[in-house]
This record gives sequence, structure tokens and C-alpha cells, in this order.
Amino acid sequence: QVQLVESGGGLVQPGGSLRLSCTASGIIFSRYGMGWYRQAPGKQRELVAAITSGGTTNYADSVKGRFTISRDNAKNTVYLQMNSLKPEDTAVYYCNARIWLGTTASDDWGQGTQVTVSS
Repeated sequence: QVQLVESGGGLVQPGGSLRLSCTASGIIFSRYGMGWYRQAPGKQRELVAAITSGGTTNYADSVKGRFTISRDNAKNTVYLQMNSLKPEDTAVYYCNARIWLGTTASDDWGQGTQVTVSS
């Protein structure tokens, strides 16, 4: 059974930093692409950052230069370092694990962690 457990969310002032962690179990972590998505109230869930099994990264334009995604395969953990946070970064952040089965993607999700950027 796949389990993704996020941690590290919270309340931070604008300009501050947070680091999210997501630890996976029940999968061969090194074979999975990992990602962070977020969903703000009234909005659709959107991709924030992703990292392939080979370490290639991809970022939403809105977070480029501020957020960094990384992974530690020995710890089955993916991280999202968030710097220079803005109020518009406020959302529930979800960890995603994806593996391709032929041409079909199989996705698993964490329960989400709240990030609130406010003074």
C-alpha cells in the first residue's frame, strides 16, 4: 500500500521560508517521479514543482527562482524548499508520486499540508 506523508507546512510571514517534506512507503521510490502540487480555496490544483527519477526538475513559472525541489532516494523523501514566500503561495500543498505504466500514468497522493503566508 502506497503511503505519502507530508510535513513542514505552517504559518509564515511574507518573505519567509518553509521546507516541506514528503516521505514515501510502499513503493520503489527511486523509480517514481515526484511532485508537489497546491490548491488554493476556489482554485484548481496546480503543479508547483516536479522531479523525475533521474533528477530532472520542472517548476511552475510563478515559483521559479524561489522554490527548489530535491529528493533523497536513500530516505524515500522529496523536499520542497520555499523561499521568498508570498501571500499568493497560500494553499494546501500535496505530494504526488507518479510512475508510467506504458502510456498510462499511475498517481498516488499525500493528504496535504497547509501553507499560509500572512503577516
